Amino acid sequence: MQTSVPSANAWPDTDNLKPLVFPDLLNLVQTPDELAWQPFRPGVEMYRLYGSGDSGPSAALLRYQPGAQVPHHSHTGYEHIIVLAGGQRDRHGSYPAGTVVINAPGSGHAVASEEGCIVLIIWEKPVVIDEL
Repeated sequence: MQTSVPSANAWPDTDNLKPLVFPDLLNLVQTPDELAWQPFRPGVEMYRLYGSGDSGPSAALLRYQPGAQVPHHSHTGYEHIIVLAGGQRDRHGSYPAGTVVINAPGSGHAVASEEGCIVLIIWEKPVVIDEL
């Protein structure tokens, strides 16, 4: 079944807002090359759904290659992660497909995926990548 994939940042016309709909997101993660992934971090790609990530809320799909990681970062607002395929881990535990993780404002973590994964991530406010 061919899935119609919404374009990233699909809301340029704010006078006629329509929902951004992924009719079969779980099937889409089985054929992820249909999306126009952009580099995010080494080994991690992003497909932005909305928002710039610079201010206000935003959401994206992240695709981790096996062994990839996102460095320690701090949350300025709530961060919701839904693991759609594969698994990821942080200092608090390991999260297989189907897991929902909610990180509170003021918290922080580094994230890694030994096997690779695809996650839906929703940020209330931008995250701050901690510089070493």
